[in-house]
Amino acid sequence: MANILLIEDDETLRFTISRALRKAEHEVESVESVSQARQCIQSAPFDLVLTDVHLVGDESGIDFIEELRAGSFRGGVIVMTAFANVDDAVRAMKLGADDYLSKPVRLEELGLITERLLEQYRQSKQLRLYQRIHKAGQKEKRPIGRSDIWMRTLQLAERLAQIPVANRTVDHGSSSGGAVTTVLISGETGSGKGVVARHIHASGKDPDQPFVHVNCTALPGSLIESELFGHEKGAFTDAKEAREGLFEMADGGTIFLDEIGDLPIEFQAKLLTVLEEGKIRRVGSGKEQTIRVRILAATNRDLEKKVREGTFREDLLFRINAFTLTLPSLRERDDDAVEIAGHLLAKLRKEYGLSQIDFSVEAIERIREHRWPGNVRELFNMTQRAAMLCDGKEIVVSDLGLDQQRSASGAAERCTTQAPGELRFNFEDGPHSAEEIEKILMIQALEFTKGNVSKASRLIGMQRSSFRYRIERYDIDEIVQEIVGR
Repeated sequence: MANILLIEDDETLRFTISRALRKAEHEVESVESVSQARQCIQSAPFDLVLTDVHLVGDESGIDFIEELRAGSFRGGVIVMTAFANVDDAVRAMKLGADDYLSKPVRLEELGLITERLLEQYRQSKQLRLYQRIHKAGQKEKRPIGRSDIWMRTLQLAERLAQIPVANRTVDHGSSSGGAVTTVLISGETGSGKGVVARHIHASGKDPDQPFVHVNCTALPGSLIESELFGHEKGAFTDAKEAREGLFEMADGGTIFLDEIGDLPIEFQAKLLTVLEEGKIRRVGSGKEQTIRVRILAATNRDLEKKVREGTFREDLLFRINAFTLTLPSLRERDDDAVEIAGHLLAKLRKEYGLSQIDFSVEAIERIREHRWPGNVRELFNMTQRAAMLCDGKEIVVSDLGLDQQRSASGAAERCTTQAPGELRFNFEDGPHSAEEIEKILMIQALEFTKGNVSKASRLIGMQRSSFRYRIERYDIDEIVQEIVGR
């Protein structure tokens, strides 16, 4: 999602373009004049400006483009003009516009140009960030979390970061590329694959080099090859000029192929060739280019299953999983959820100028016990929502917006299907509270495992630390000792 400023004095066209961009999940601010656009630029950050050449008032879109580029605006700029006024488009390009659209505007073309410029803008932002980090002699901080399983994951990631970017041939005078280094990062959606990919890049020997993030799911099928490898002018209908692809942008650094399992089967052979030879060829060109790049691939899919189904090439899987890093889910990371939530809340306080709110003791415990099926992504959304909803100095349980049903009810259902015996309650005696059900469930799990707390907590899907906390909370430590002594 990006923030886009649209300047168009034709009300119908302004509405049509705004609706198309919003359908693509972008935030759009639409105005009809340069004076209104200037106010918008001064009050909010924008990733892309889309402007008509001729507008109401004394100022034109071209004047505004010149003003933008003379200032600090570094986002993309697209100019719209009638076909008969192509000279205006040329002038706008010379003053700093990145591309132009001929009227009547074709929405498909608008979408393609917009996504391309936004991707270029994101890459340039990333490159500037890493250049600043390098200049300051610093690297990115480690991703948050101190659980044993997470620390082991990061240690392995840092070792993988030291693998040479590409396996060059012995003859350094050779123009051949050699095999490209690849690392496969697997994990559930929201488990932090992108964060770990950036950490691998930042921990390597060239953190100042480009890090290019490619969302394979979002690549349009007909343009995948052009987006990744680039194209020459005239290679296809809309190829108005030569353009480098994402692999070229990443040369010397890292390209992160997020959700590689979603790449079309017909393109996978071309990617395999790049991995094996270290060379690319732009669409419409007969010349190969050598690249030196680390490839990080990520997936939340079972790629072996996709191989059996015929939707993923087996030889490509063999090639990308030479080094595999499997990320733990957040529910496997002990108390990391609490630490991450605290870190996120501190950032939100600073970013939005919030008062010194913090989590209540009860909210912390609720965060600790939640299963987090959406992993870190769900945790971030929850923290952001809670910070905005909080009307006091503490975030309470109701601010979290989590399912108020205790995890014990779900755990009980799992227990009855995974362990022998039955879990029964006599509801004729009156209602049973969630705490009472949870307490009885814990005791049954402890009896089944002969007092082994680790096994009992795993049996009902609870973190060991949370299980220990409840033993003290429900005052059943003596029962545990009795079970162990039997």
